[in-house]
Amino acid sequence: MEVASKVPIPVYRLEDCTDGFPFLITRMKGCEPMVKDFAIPHRHTGYSIDIVVKGSIHQSVDFRQHQVMAPAVMLMEPDQVHLHEMGEDCEMISIYFTDEFLQSELQGVVSCWRCIFGSGVIPVNNEQLEELLSYAYLIEKEYVSNRIRREEIIRNLLNAFIIACGRISEPVTRDNIWLRVESAQYNMARQFKVLVDKHYHEKAQVSDYAEMLFVTPGHLNDTVKSLMGRNAKYVIDEKRILEAKRLLYWGEHSVKQIASHLNFEDDAYFNRFFKKHTGQTPAAFQRESREKYN
Repeated sequence: MEVASKVPIPVYRLEDCTDGFPFLITRMKGCEPMVKDFAIPHRHTGYSIDIVVKGSIHQSVDFRQHQVMAPAVMLMEPDQVHLHEMGEDCEMISIYFTDEFLQSELQGVVSCWRCIFGSGVIPVNNEQLEELLSYAYLIEKEYVSNRIRREEIIRNLLNAFIIACGRISEPVTRDNIWLRVESAQYNMARQFKVLVDKHYHEKAQVSDYAEMLFVTPGHLNDTVKSLMGRNAKYVIDEKRILEAKRLLYWGEHSVKQIASHLNFEDDAYFNRFFKKHTGQTPAAFQRESREKYN
């Protein structure tokens, strides 16, 4: 994949290696030279699902370290900073797709298909692995076929694959959020989360999102808190803090640059904001996190 833009942490766009097609399925082995590129911290603009079929892989995702042993499934959301160090014996099937690829297909089938990707790493047994591989092989066969209605068939197969992942992940997440019945309130909370993920760099107030959703800030805050257990402002600030932590840990740039990137008035305000939410200054977090995770 090619880098989308010159940013502190490389960002890879799926469309750059698929001639604009919003989906990719590929097989990888730890002994292949190309896998070394995945051992460098980077992000994807879309979603990814990796089925670890054989061997092991060391994964770092947003300050979480996983030693993943086959069989397992790894799921990742857009913009998560990560790296993979595949063992020589590792074999996996990787699926990538854009945010828009499944959105219309899964509405009404899975209430919050994005929530499934919060599972992170899902250990599976051999029976579950065979189930997931049966979907993956059908998807792979359709992907390389170039037959008519190829995209629609891949969408529907991927739809079923993600629902199967959600069913398997239920004991891991202990949360049936992905199977919840649709409601106006739940739909609003979901749309709010999507908007925060998209606009957190430049929009930091609840009123900004309430305006986009055509509701009052109070109504949005009450709805989000009742469904997510956290008020809307907390969700926004949490996203901005996570991005700040990513840049501090992975990047080589100043606090002033990070403050500007996240649209703070100045670096002094950013310092106060960060310390209020983490108990540490940005510089202290950067030092201690690198000592802890390296």
